Amino acid sequence: MSSRGVALPAQAVSTGLEVSKSGRFDVMAYAMLGLPLAFAALPIYVHVPRLYAEGLGLSLAAVGAVLLLARVLDALTDPLIGWCADRFTSRRLSIAMGLPLLAAGMVALLSPPAQVGAVWLAVVVFIVTLGYSVVSINYYAWGAELGQEPGERTRVVAVREQFALVGVVLAAALPSLLADDMLTGLSRLAWIFVPILALAAGLTLFAGPVAALRSKSSAPLWRGLRGALAHRPFVLLLLVFAANGIASAIPATTVLFFVADVLDAEAWSGGFLVVYFVAGAASLPLWVRISGRIGKLHAWMASMLLAMVVFVWAWTLGVGDSWAFGLICVLSGFALGADLALPPSILADMLARDSAAGATRTGACFGWWNFVTKANLALAAGLALPLLGLLGYSPGVRGEEGLLALAAVYALVPVALKALALALLVVWRTELDFEGALQ
Repeated sequence: MSSRGVALPAQAVSTGLEVSKSGRFDVMAYAMLGLPLAFAALPIYVHVPRLYAEGLGLSLAAVGAVLLLARVLDALTDPLIGWCADRFTSRRLSIAMGLPLLAAGMVALLSPPAQVGAVWLAVVVFIVTLGYSVVSINYYAWGAELGQEPGERTRVVAVREQFALVGVVLAAALPSLLADDMLTGLSRLAWIFVPILALAAGLTLFAGPVAALRSKSSAPLWRGLRGALAHRPFVLLLLVFAANGIASAIPATTVLFFVADVLDAEAWSGGFLVVYFVAGAASLPLWVRISGRIGKLHAWMASMLLAMVVFVWAWTLGVGDSWAFGLICVLSGFALGADLALPPSILADMLARDSAAGATRTGACFGWWNFVTKANLALAAGLALPLLGLLGYSPGVRGEEGLLALAAVYALVPVALKALALALLVVWRTELDFEGALQ
């Protein structure tokens, strides 16, 4: 790795993560782009279903179907983008190419003209997520190429995710601060996003660290994509990540409905999101330390158990339980920190070992990783929202049957999926315990 890379450990930085004095600014510059990427992700997956269903009058079934179709189509492009990323040496140039799509797509998605329909939603979701894919796949692959040892890679990922959670908190808090109504608040949020993206991307692209030199992949498309999936530990990790990701995506898709109708606390919705993501950011340094003591896989398992207990508690809540839900946001946010820092760090360890053996598939692996991430979110929206409609729930209608359905989908379905992810991790632990994964 070049002299501008990350050297660890030495002195603590302001984030609470240990980064050497010589590499501190480089890592911070790299991590800055994580802020607008997360800023963009929260409205797409949290606010858009409610914006288009309640604010613009589309049915929940229509919104769910459109989001499922658009995200699946977008997700199918991610392995192709990852394959392309391995054929070019410049991560920075690839990131720069995706930024205009991301900026324009966010404005069109969150500040739509009046009377738009499902076609508009489908097209702009595809545009914004395509831009997001080009940027994020190359950005995360760049990060995976920075570390030299497992603890170092965990800390690089954790610094990035702390900046990402700052972006999420801003995206959660700003709509209600910018306007009294959701439509106006999200429209203003979209226009604020553009200069934030430009500033953060400029810092990352011009001041970010230089990764170790890597060779370009010359593998044809199908062989390059198949090569990543032929690596059994990667596929096993991907399956655990998928089950756990769907479990996290369902509450993200339904939380605003849950807060408004089950808790009757819509005015607190922005505050709940802020508390959740602040708790996640605050937990990251602790998860770094925990994983250093008990191993990354064990730490991830512990976070899954915590999330399961918390969501069972959420299922018991009703009107007037806002303070209890606030505590649930703190605890589930704490578990979120592990989900953000540990799986990408485990993947980076795996890819580092492959690179040492001469393999060139970092971009392809992150392409499949993004594919699964988006498939998780697509399935969460495409299955949870129509399921709520079939079970009798309608936004704003507080019938007993509908509220029970909403509480079950929000809280109990994620518990079942977390249990599946935990079981898979336990069963495959030995195969995933490759050199460095538990260090």
